Amino acid sequence: MKRAKGLSLILAGIFLAGGCTSNDTASKPAENEKDPNKKYTVTAIDFRFGDPPPKDGAGLKMINEKFNVDYQVQFVPQADYQEKLSAVVASGDVPDMVGFEAVDTRFAKWAGQGAFLPLDEYIGKYETLKNVPDHIWQSMKVNGKIYGIPTYYPEADLTPIIRKDWLDKLGLKMPKNYEELKAVALAFTKNDPDGNGKNDTYGFAMGEKINPDFDMGAYWNAESWLHKDKDGKYIPGMISDARKEMIQFFADLYKEKAITQDYAVLTWPDTNKEFFSGKAGIFVGAPRGMSEPYYAGLLELQPNAEFAPLYPFADPDGNTGYTATSGYGGITAISADLAKDPGKIKKILEMMEFGRTFYPREQRTPENKEFDWWWGNEGKGYTMQDGTAVLDPNFATEGKTPSTYYVDNAMWPPNEDVNEFYKDYKNEKVSKLAKELEEMHKSTKHYMNPVNGLVSETAQQKKEEFDQFLFDEQAKMIAGQRPVSEWDKMVEEFLNMGGQKMIEEYNSQIKGGEHWK
Repeated sequence: MKRAKGLSLILAGIFLAGGCTSNDTASKPAENEKDPNKKYTVTAIDFRFGDPPPKDGAGLKMINEKFNVDYQVQFVPQADYQEKLSAVVASGDVPDMVGFEAVDTRFAKWAGQGAFLPLDEYIGKYETLKNVPDHIWQSMKVNGKIYGIPTYYPEADLTPIIRKDWLDKLGLKMPKNYEELKAVALAFTKNDPDGNGKNDTYGFAMGEKINPDFDMGAYWNAESWLHKDKDGKYIPGMISDARKEMIQFFADLYKEKAITQDYAVLTWPDTNKEFFSGKAGIFVGAPRGMSEPYYAGLLELQPNAEFAPLYPFADPDGNTGYTATSGYGGITAISADLAKDPGKIKKILEMMEFGRTFYPREQRTPENKEFDWWWGNEGKGYTMQDGTAVLDPNFATEGKTPSTYYVDNAMWPPNEDVNEFYKDYKNEKVSKLAKELEEMHKSTKHYMNPVNGLVSETAQQKKEEFDQFLFDEQAKMIAGQRPVSEWDKMVEEFLNMGGQKMIEEYNSQIKGGEHWK
């Protein structure tokens, strides 16, 4: 149901200030509200990764009837969205609601130029907005004001998991540091953990761009800005000494064939196949979003397979915890033109509040009329199966549910503990793994990446180039084509190609304080 994860973005664009209004206008009292019974035309633009829903689906008609609006939403394929959105905004005709994948140069620039409505005064008026943590609201600020409403995304994401049945078969304990993890990976490679008498298993399932990177905590994470250089500036994990240790770790295991040997050219779907075909014993999982069909295929091949999360290792500073996600999966901005019509602002925020409302699992039933409407009514948009609401397979492509047409259609929970994602899985072993992953993330700290919500012009322009260079050079080191001893030279090359400028841009914005939570 979530519109996007948005971890790697193409970010560019310009703003022409047609239709902008003064931020002072937005704060005028609500005495100018229009007739509450007035029928508003509400426009929106957003992106989708799959096919957009039909323009006349039942879900859209239900929205118009319930809220007494003429809701006109344009969905654009994600690959074309950046170009389309720039053209729409440049025309001066900004839709009432505008979706963004993340805070980027366009969002910051357009907000700073007055294209969007400041939202600070509305935060305390709606429960789902009150539920958003302060550090996420900070990410939505431009020049001290909030200009975007974040779409929910859990702070706990993909982290390493392991074949527990293989550990048990070989009499091994759960690894608690990289030395023990290396020993486990070698044992999975050399000691026939599946007991079939063949030399056909190994340790880590890895694909192109050294993915997953199997960081056992934020200290080793490639994307975390946790380490500092000699001048005290935060640097990306990709060039840290901890990353160097990881690359040496992978290089040692690669020689022993304990890592997917053709990983450098392996796509993500093919990387999944390495684990779910029963070849590799260490991969990644998450509380939500795991593929039950993949697990079902593996369990059909190896019915005794058991899975368990790997708890984060203690880093040299004594911290144990993974890097948190940004905590949001998209942004909705509201056009500044609406400042002259408080009634329409209220209508839009009421619509958004409905879509963001969290329903405890026991309330996701036909008896809950609001949930039943949100999912398109039982028997049409969803069915009840073993007491659980299950969406129709064609709910999105046929536009059967109102949720399909929302820019922000993710429930925002009052806290992370109430999600209970493990209940989404029917397979007992997958549900057990998801529950253990949730419990692990609840019981450990998380590192809040200090660059979340910050904008670096250099990063927007060259991040993909930086990443490709670093991945290519580090892959050479893993394969023995470039010595790890040239790490400092590689870092210097990165800094000279613009990396140093990016570091300076981010550090000029990073605020002090405790980043572990």
